[in-house]
Amino acid sequence: MAAAQESSKVCEAFPMKSGDGPKSYAKNSTFQREAVDVAKQLIVNEIAEKLDIDVLLSSKSNTFHIADLGCSTGPNTFSAVEGILEAVQLKYQSQMMNSQVPEFQVFFNDHTTNDFNMLFKSLPQNRPYYAVGVPGSFYGRIFPNASIHVVHSSFSLHWLSRVPKQVVDRNSPAWNKGRIQYSNSTDEVVRAYEAQFAEDMECFLHARAQEIVHGGLMVIIIPGRPNGSSHSDSVANATLLLVGSCLMDMAKEGVLLEEKVDSFNLPMYYMSPQELEAAVEQNGFFSIERLEYLPRVPVDDTVSEQLASHLRAALEGLIKQQFGEEILDELFDRYRKKVEERLSILEIESGKPTHFLAALKRKAN
Repeated sequence: MAAAQESSKVCEAFPMKSGDGPKSYAKNSTFQREAVDVAKQLIVNEIAEKLDIDVLLSSKSNTFHIADLGCSTGPNTFSAVEGILEAVQLKYQSQMMNSQVPEFQVFFNDHTTNDFNMLFKSLPQNRPYYAVGVPGSFYGRIFPNASIHVVHSSFSLHWLSRVPKQVVDRNSPAWNKGRIQYSNSTDEVVRAYEAQFAEDMECFLHARAQEIVHGGLMVIIIPGRPNGSSHSDSVANATLLLVGSCLMDMAKEGVLLEEKVDSFNLPMYYMSPQELEAAVEQNGFFSIERLEYLPRVPVDDTVSEQLASHLRAALEGLIKQQFGEEILDELFDRYRKKVEERLSILEIESGKPTHFLAALKRKAN
């Protein structure tokens, strides 16, 4: 009963494109994979320097628990988990504790509508860990008290638990007519998204503070925006604005109803490192051990096509639910062409890095 109450926060599910077909998330998530690879050595360093394995040694269990939140369908989650596991093994070996290296159990978490069948089919055959699927929103409790040693999450925390209610209310000053997100909208819409982000982050940190052992680590890769920049300066927001522009073009041409666009908003928010710092400070249960931008990954001349396929894998379910399946090919073809026309404006090929890595340690209080 208590566990059900802890997980009572109302959250909507936004699963990635399932399966392993040409348009699936599994085949269209290389941008995310490259960021995970770039962050791997930083995560290894954090585990080597900051993970307190004495906590595990003082417990009766000899099982080390790793959780990946927002795992989707693979294969990126397996690469991230293996990097963490190897780093923990190195930590034991560096302290001459080979005989005490624990067994590993990995919890793969995502919404109940995630394609867990695809995830399980893709599991590495000779994996050095026991795998468990954990359905449920990470904005609520999903694990018992003090049961997890390392939490990892990448490219997940920009998804809100839901679209702010005010932005789809015609009678609200924050009604977001003609737009699908907040970055080019009114102050009222921006504040509604900021408030939803703040509420969600407090729920996320509160739940993790109960689930992670004292001295445990949480490492997060976050697509965001630089400190001091406006929401409209975010590269991620700029790319999403083009999706909204395509939808409005199609509405004006009669391909779809404009009212459908007016009632459609993306449940995504791109935070800055400062916003994360403020949320962690307010929560009070974690110390920030590392917070730094990840270097930009070089792109080639297929970037517009890759962006279109990657974004489709992430948004297809939401768009299909609102507008129907028949518009998908045309929408993302239009989007690809707009990206090609605006590559320099979007700063895709150059500019400030926008993804950042945060390493948080559970305080012993």
